[in-house]
Amino acid sequence: MPTYAYACKDCGHAFDVFQSFTDSTLTSCPECQGALRKKFNSVGVVFKGSGFYRTDSRDAKGSTVSAAPSAPAAAPAPATVAAAAS
Repeated sequence: MPTYAYACKDCGHAFDVFQSFTDSTLTSCPECQGALRKKFNSVGVVFKGSGFYRTDSRDAKGSTVSAAPSAPAAAPAPATVAAAAS
């Protein structure tokens, strides 16, 4: 369950509460019954790009990872000539 931080607008009391996503927001301070406000913090993890790969959030020119070398082209198989017996 996520942890939400609240602070009282009247007395300044700050506290954290474990709440489900479906629980309603708290509105009254447990100490003075004053109005509460939900505090928001910055997100610790940021995912960029279309996936979760190491190179998703980096530009191509700054990357130190080289592309995988392509497999050498296979030499064409020698043509077989069937000798026709007459």
